[in-house]
Amino acid sequence: MGGWRRHRALLPFYNQYVKTTPQKYTSIEQLRANPPIADLYIAGSDQIWNTTFQNGKDAAFYLDFGSPNRKISYAASFATESLEHGTEEFVKKNLCNLDAISVRESSGLRILKELGYDGEMVVDPVFLLSKEQWDQFDTEVAANERYILTYDFEKKKSLIGHIAKRLAEASGCKVYSVSPFKRGYADKSFVDVGPDVFISLIKHAQCVICNSFHGTAFSMIYGKDFFVLNRKDGLNVRMRDLLMRYNLGYRLISENAPNSQLLSGIDYGAVYLQLERDIEASKQYLLNQIELAKR
Repeated sequence: MGGWRRHRALLPFYNQYVKTTPQKYTSIEQLRANPPIADLYIAGSDQIWNTTFQNGKDAAFYLDFGSPNRKISYAASFATESLEHGTEEFVKKNLCNLDAISVRESSGLRILKELGYDGEMVVDPVFLLSKEQWDQFDTEVAANERYILTYDFEKKKSLIGHIAKRLAEASGCKVYSVSPFKRGYADKSFVDVGPDVFISLIKHAQCVICNSFHGTAFSMIYGKDFFVLNRKDGLNVRMRDLLMRYNLGYRLISENAPNSQLLSGIDYGAVYLQLERDIEASKQYLLNQIELAKR
């Protein structure tokens, strides 16, 4: 039921802002039999090539369908340090479908190299929109409140709640959570909400504590103080690579982080200088691929 409620919360946003083909596809066979017609096919982003998930072992996510027109990836993520054992040949074979490959993490470049491919590292698509553009989705759900926001994927024994309560007590804030689950440690839980509420909650938070790539990314976009904790499922390379890219590795903390660290802030000056360069290079990658598709 929880999955359906999350899907239902997403639908209004999805229907309003995401353009889709009239044809719906549920298998690679359907895609091959009646592919959507396009000048440029783009696979991406997020964990589409995570081989611990079924999508990472599905040829559809490597664009093994459609016309011979140009096919590329944008900000694709393997999500793990290495491919699941036994999937190496499948991934290597299917990457041949792509005319150009870009990934989201430096670890992805290393995996590509091990498979004999070159690639470019680009920013996640959320960074391609400015803070002002994301502001159009602000619901101001908690605009006048002082709170620490948690975005937590752990179901049980999460360390995030422990850290959040410590920080809230030290800073005089409440604790709000946005999550698929109601959090007992939170003063207010936002469960199964849409992207607009998620963005608004990050924008107006005093600090964000998460174990999520996009929780981290939107905290950076809005210049928020934030902390990241590792996840028990091992999907930590995505956050780690992002933090290291922008010299923010010190925001990856343990449960024993001292209050002095929890109350420390981020100087975004150098972060934004590098991020702006990466955004421009990423946009240029896309523009170059569009030009090549026109030929």
